[in-house]
Amino acid sequence: MRHILKLYRTLEAPIAHIPHNYQFITFDPAIHGNEWLQLNNLIFTGHPDQGNWAMADLENRMQEPWFDAKGFFLCVQGGKIAGFCWTKIHQDFVNQDPIGELYVIGVDPSESGKGIGKAVCTEGLIYLKEKGIKQAMLYVDDDNEAGKGLYKTLGFN
Repeated sequence: MRHILKLYRTLEAPIAHIPHNYQFITFDPAIHGNEWLQLNNLIFTGHPDQGNWAMADLENRMQEPWFDAKGFFLCVQGGKIAGFCWTKIHQDFVNQDPIGELYVIGVDPSESGKGIGKAVCTEGLIYLKEKGIKQAMLYVDDDNEAGKGLYKTLGFN
């Protein structure tokens, strides 16, 4: 049985960019849509929610009122996407401040272990903080030990 954790962290303390040899850019669906979709499906092969997406799945998410390409970060090297962090801002809570979510995070398996996940997630957290968001959250499968380890180093609990 699948067990999903919901982790939180504050965004009130300063967050520093992580120096990296890769370039961080924002997602442009006309330029990056197909490549991102292929990478997403590679990373999330067999995942019940994020795997096996078609272009229509991506397009549907981009039509949601919360979608903002400026909050969808790509880590690129030599014109190839090595990793990504897609953020989402929940503004629909009653009597609650908006909360930022690291919605989808992925690193090309061939680029694993190079610090890309931490660096690109940090860009997402900085973006949310700069939007005035005070708290971030994310969902992770309980059996995703690598993900949980990464999120702990980012201050999530």
